[in-house]
Amino acid sequence: MTLPTAVSLREVGPRDGLQNEDPVPTDAKVALINGLSRTGVSRIEAVSFVHPRAIPQMADADEAWARVERNPAVTYSALVPNSRGASRAIDAGFTDIEVVVSASDTHNRRNVNRSTDDSLADVAEIIKQVHDAGGNLEVIVSTAWGCPYEGEVPVSRVVDVARRAVDAGADALTYGDTTGMATPTRVIDLVTRTRETMRDVPLALHFHNTRGMGLANVVAGLQAGVVRFEGCLGGLGGCPFAPGATGNVCTEDVVHMLESMGCDTGVDLDRLLAASRRLREIVGHEMPGQVVKAGKSSDVHPVPSKV
Repeated sequence: MTLPTAVSLREVGPRDGLQNEDPVPTDAKVALINGLSRTGVSRIEAVSFVHPRAIPQMADADEAWARVERNPAVTYSALVPNSRGASRAIDAGFTDIEVVVSASDTHNRRNVNRSTDDSLADVAEIIKQVHDAGGNLEVIVSTAWGCPYEGEVPVSRVVDVARRAVDAGADALTYGDTTGMATPTRVIDLVTRTRETMRDVPLALHFHNTRGMGLANVVAGLQAGVVRFEGCLGGLGGCPFAPGATGNVCTEDVVHMLESMGCDTGVDLDRLLAASRRLREIVGHEMPGQVVKAGKSSDVHPVPSKV
């Protein structure tokens, strides 16, 4: 099996992870982002600019971002829901901005109260807005492998939504397994079909571990030639509009697996594990990540003395 020798990871814990927890103090949020910035992760999704009524956990986005110690080796991005959010992100100094549209029309209506077609029309306007400000706009196609209301989403539907976003000027794509319905064969199928029509567009994959398939799906993505992935520290996260959609694939587990397979992530796993332990203290509960509990497979332990 021939796999890429290096990958690029985006850590989404400060946004995707924390937005599903009780609001944490701004000081803790800033410290988390600063700590992650020193782990070697090349990309961090720092905040989202949404209305506080919708996501109160992100109400301090402007303040938190203003206090972050920027590492020039890290690309920081912000998620926005609409043009107003994009304006806030641009004013805050972000040049890498993301917007989400669901491949499933039903999920899109549940998520943002509009059809997928309506959201794509808005995306086109946001792309122009971001480009006019000198930034890059990445479109995240969520429910790319399934919807809790419609079931499996046809590959042709997902590729069509992605293609329309690219035709509108999107600089990059991410496919999101919002509901944890992806399987390795379906991952390879979607990536292959996408590359048949959009070969040169940067493509990332974002998996949830709802049904324990997260790491297997990452390997499938590698087999299909993908070198950009997202993970969430501690395995936190989930979609509030997708029943049963538990946390994202755990970043430290992904790094441990990839490095053990000879795939360079550029991440210092020890520092990442330390950040995961601090995150556990911040959220006040155990997290799904496994390596932080079991230790690295390279760890050795003294032989117990006989009693």
